[in-house]
Amino acid sequence: MIRKYNEQDIEAVLDIWLKASVKAHDFVDAEFWQSQVENMRNIYIPASETYVFERDSEVAGFYALHENTLAAIFIEPELQGRGIGKMLIAHAKAQRSQLTLSVYKENVSSYQFYLSQGFAVLSEQTDEHTGHPEYIMGSVI
Repeated sequence: MIRKYNEQDIEAVLDIWLKASVKAHDFVDAEFWQSQVENMRNIYIPASETYVFERDSEVAGFYALHENTLAAIFIEPELQGRGIGKMLIAHAKAQRSQLTLSVYKENVSSYQFYLSQGFAVLSEQTDEHTGHPEYIMGSVI
C-alpha cells in the first residue's frame, strides 16, 4: 500500500535511505551517506512531498518529490526487485505531469530501471556533493 508519509515514518525512511544509498552507491564512501542523515531528517524530507510503501504494516520503501523532481526513491535492499519501485514510480508519475530525476552514471542498475520506466537522459553533469558524474533524466510523455 502506498500512502502519504507522516512524521512517525522518519526513522524507517532514514534507515532505508541510508542502507539503500550505501548499497546502490558503493563508489561513494559510506561515510558521506552517514554524514547526510541529519540533512535528510531536518531539511530534505520535510521540504518534500513524500510517500511510503507499506508492507505488513512496515515501511518498505519511499519516494520524495520536490516540485517536479523525483528527489528520492529507495526500497529496503532485501526487498528490491519485487516490483515495489515500479509501483512507487507509477504513483509518482500520477502526482505530476512531468518528472525529472538525477542518477549517478555509475549506478547502472538504477539507470536501467529508470529507462525501463519511461525516463530518458536529458543531460549530464557532475554532482556537486560527491564529484561523480550523473544523468539528468526526464519522464517521456
